[in-house]
Amino acid sequence: MIVYQRDNAVFTPPTVVALARTDGIVGLKDGLGDLDLMQRIVSAVRADLADDFLYFNGLPTAELTQLAYRGLGVTLYSSAVFCFVPEIALACHTAFRTGDSATAHRLIDGFYRPFVELRAKGRGYAVSLVKAGVRMRGLDVGEVRPPLHEPTEDHVKQLALLIERGQALLEEGP
Repeated sequence: MIVYQRDNAVFTPPTVVALARTDGIVGLKDGLGDLDLMQRIVSAVRADLADDFLYFNGLPTAELTQLAYRGLGVTLYSSAVFCFVPEIALACHTAFRTGDSATAHRLIDGFYRPFVELRAKGRGYAVSLVKAGVRMRGLDVGEVRPPLHEPTEDHVKQLALLIERGQALLEEGP
């Protein structure tokens, strides 16, 4: 089991140490983005246990913050972008993993940051835009459930242009 820290489930370093000692719990996924807290958690678990406990960056569009998380030793993350443009998500992951900072920065600056800025234009767009992107790829995933709402037609058009831009960035190479 991987414990998910977010919203009202905020853990102290001693609590995560206790969780890490619990059979069946193998990791922590962070959806808070409090890097100070994560550094203290990683340090406390490392000081108490072996380094085999897993940490995941679980923020929406985790790629945008992954370079900061890597500095803490958190190399794993979940990618919502993988759901609708896996080729961009895989290229970014490969860039992180291999230390290709030119590609990572090109994708962060040209795709991920604008995607997060578009996501910020609507409440619940972390889910709504992903579903819209998946539908663009031809999969029927249905509409979002209330209280979320579908992105506006203009925002869907912006998403389509952003996807095209991201794919063009892949062709630029390192």
